[in-house]
Order: sequence, then structure tokens, then C-alpha cells
Amino acid sequence: MYDQIKKEELIRSLTDQLTVLRTKAEVSQEQLALVIGISRQTYSTIETKKKQMSWQIYMALILYFNSNEKTKKLLHTIVEVPDGIKD
Repeated sequence: MYDQIKKEELIRSLTDQLTVLRTKAEVSQEQLALVIGISRQTYSTIETKKKQMSWQIYMALILYFNSNEKTKKLLHTIVEVPDGIKD
């Protein structure tokens, strides 16, 4: 499993790419937040880097973008995807 430092690195990497991935997926902040079980306001603070996401939110976002045909290839290109998620 990942240590805390590695988790924080992965979270930062995904956070830097959230707008790009969400835009490519053609979903609003509200739609994506609903799918992963958080409020739009919470999602917005994560995407704008005002708040760091938890590991659980990170994993939910990775799973969402990995299962979306519009973002899967891009996801694997621009961020490190945890081993258990890779095809």
C-alpha cells in the first residue's frame, strides 16, 4: 500500500488535472460531486486547490475517470494511476 507521502503526491497530481479531466468527461462540478458523494461546494474547493481531497475522494475520482471512456486514456497519460486500478 502507499505511505502518506506517496498518497499526498498522488492527490496533488490528480488535483492539478481535475479541471482538464472533468471538462473532457463533459460533466459539471455538481454532476461529478453527486456521483462521488460530496457536495458541489466541497468539490469546488478541491478543484480550486482551497482544500486537499481525502484519499477516499481521490480513489472515487480515479475510479470515475478510469471508467469513463472519454477520460480513461487521458487519465493514464497525465497522472499515476494506482496499480489496483490499472487494466
